[in-house]
Amino acid sequence: MKTVLPCYEQADGTILRSGFTSGTCASAAAKAAVSLLFVGGEMDEFVTVDTPAGFTLTLPLALREKDSDSARAGVIKDAGDDPDITNGILVVAEARRLSSPGICLSGGEGVGRVTKPGLAIPPGQWAINPVPRSQILAAVQAVLPLNSGVAITISVPGGEQLARRTLNPELGIIGGISILGTTGLVEPMSLDACKRSLVPQIDVALAAGERRLVLTPGKMGKRNALTRLPVKADAVLVTSNFIGYMLRACAVKGVEEVLLFGHLGKLAKVAAGIADTHSSVADGRREVLVAHAALLGLPKEALLALMNHNTAEESSSYLLAHRWQNVLAAVAAAAARRAERMAGGNLRVGCMLLNLAGEILAMDDYGKTWLEANHEL
Repeated sequence: MKTVLPCYEQADGTILRSGFTSGTCASAAAKAAVSLLFVGGEMDEFVTVDTPAGFTLTLPLALREKDSDSARAGVIKDAGDDPDITNGILVVAEARRLSSPGICLSGGEGVGRVTKPGLAIPPGQWAINPVPRSQILAAVQAVLPLNSGVAITISVPGGEQLARRTLNPELGIIGGISILGTTGLVEPMSLDACKRSLVPQIDVALAAGERRLVLTPGKMGKRNALTRLPVKADAVLVTSNFIGYMLRACAVKGVEEVLLFGHLGKLAKVAAGIADTHSSVADGRREVLVAHAALLGLPKEALLALMNHNTAEESSSYLLAHRWQNVLAAVAAAAARRAERMAGGNLRVGCMLLNLAGEILAMDDYGKTWLEANHEL
């Protein structure tokens, strides 16, 4: 028995297959566990489950167990052709009889708990998002006998270790992954989904009372920010390559001030007006450095050297060795002003440029003001 999932044709003609979410896995496993517990007999190798997107999926069961008062079922997540970090995980649901009618849903091993406000789930609750929660409850209700009660526990073996490679620790979700999915399906290679997954960091920061935020492209930048800047962890947000998107999101959500904090090679692209800094989208690091060096009157041989450097790291070392730090400061100022334009003019932005060692190479004037103001807090 095979489930047919939607496919998406790419610009180059390749076909990418969609998959199903951890929320769909959990609802399917829960439905199977309840059926096994209350109906008994031989459990089928497959379970049929509805998704919020309107698709009905028939999924294979990787686990089927039953004893006198409980049953367990498991479904392996298939993310299709999406590079989903949770692809291949086993999502398990355990069903136990309750003496009173109703459904009690909780998390277990490998499912995180929320510890900070600002997310769709309040602190103290299991990280089972609202749509998957409704999906699980509906699937269980469909097979639960009248006037019966059942406790459902969702677990993900290995989920705690896997969660360390996600944004969950930054969002204050501890102990495991989140059970996610708004449609029940995973759309392959969805940049929009990647972008949206970053925005809850803003909500957590605002809920913690932070109004001055640090945006940095990666986790290394976050570690450097917490080491070198007088900021709290909630105020430092990872943007990945979607710097322009996160600047606009900050502006929409009422953030007042932002500091761009990251490697010269990444933020020099922002100075050129590049909102998505992935190397496959656009580049211009050398051109930015050469343009600002030329405007500041550096000699032709210096411009040629900068144009022929392989990396921005090499260029920064060259400029510092020749006491041309003003070029780096000019790039920082340009990145800050272009970032303000990306945000729609509703956000004040400063910028600090780093080298690979995490040392601050240069900053714009507002970055200096931002740093001095934060030192006074």
